[in-house]
Amino acid sequence: MRRDLHALMSISDADRTREEDPGTATFGRAAPNQVAVARSRFEVDLNRPQERAVYRDAEDAWGLTVWRAPLSQRAIESSRALYDAFYAEMTRLLDDLVARYGGFIVLDLHSYNHRRGGPLAAPDDSAANPDVNIGTGSADRRRWSLVIDGFIADLSIALGTRADVRENVKFRGGHFARWVHESYPSGLCIAVEFKKTYMDEWSGDVDPAAVEAIAAAIASTLPGLERALATVLAR
Repeated sequence: MRRDLHALMSISDADRTREEDPGTATFGRAAPNQVAVARSRFEVDLNRPQERAVYRDAEDAWGLTVWRAPLSQRAIESSRALYDAFYAEMTRLLDDLVARYGGFIVLDLHSYNHRRGGPLAAPDDSAANPDVNIGTGSADRRRWSLVIDGFIADLSIALGTRADVRENVKFRGGHFARWVHESYPSGLCIAVEFKKTYMDEWSGDVDPAAVEAIAAAIASTLPGLERALATVLAR
């Protein structure tokens, strides 16, 4: 986070980190193309529309009062410039993939909290909080069903029989996935949200073995994704 913004924050670094996605940058390291954003979502949230990408008040940030005073327009525009740069770079990357291969699949990797009651509270109800939530709410499900169903099946197998992998339960995917689908008819973005069972969301401690297991599981899905993409694009 930029120093000028960090100095204006009213929440602690621990509270801010709790709403971030620690460890997820390594989840998809086996993919041939990787984009990892080294910016706090409290500076700019790339998974929201641009006009909502900079948090202004508690309603934008899960009830947290983020700033000691309202942000200046200059600070907001500086954060929005980062937003625009990200989407410009993604446009360049995805345009190139379409030109070379005719289409693509993006795995948009995230994590989510499930112990919001506190470090000693019981976890949130598992019925509404799967181990992995597959968000496809903005995708053309009929066109991409072969890819999506195959990915869910392969990921479930790789994570083990007790893993709960379900579609559009907790999240349906955010703005980035919607932007991909609106901009690229031959592209699919699957938003993959891992429940933070691979870490302690209150202390911030990440279990390296659990992260490795997730990375290996995602790597195992890539051959199936490649085959399914080729089938869809050939139709």
